[in-house]
Amino acid sequence: MATDAPPPSKGGAGKEPAPHAPSTEEFAEVQESAEFGELRSAHRSFAFPLTIAFIAWYLVYVLLSNYAGDFMGTKLFGNINVALVLGLGQFLTTFLIAWFYSRHAASKLDPKAEAIRARMEHGPQSTPDRPQTRLEGDA
Repeated sequence: MATDAPPPSKGGAGKEPAPHAPSTEEFAEVQESAEFGELRSAHRSFAFPLTIAFIAWYLVYVLLSNYAGDFMGTKLFGNINVALVLGLGQFLTTFLIAWFYSRHAASKLDPKAEAIRARMEHGPQSTPDRPQTRLEGDA
């Protein structure tokens, strides 16, 4: 059933204004800021060591599988051997790292990133020495 009603308007009471579109200079300024440096440092200090540790752990597993067949074939109980336990350990560490990272991101990274994003979207602040400017297309 077709209607001739016009589409709902995009504007309206209680709606937030459209976000500010940052310029290239504003992006470069934020990228050079101490706050962004802290965010990058917080990410790197968590992600790089865990990535290196996981890759090392994975390579040890692969090397043991290739060159220590007798060790990996050692039965622990029943048909469960060292290779199976270490292989399942790979899955476990993958999920643990993902869980730790999500907790780290939620507590340390997301608040910093949100503050930077909000400031970028809000646009230049009106100050006595820096008047607020309008972008083309702003009414």
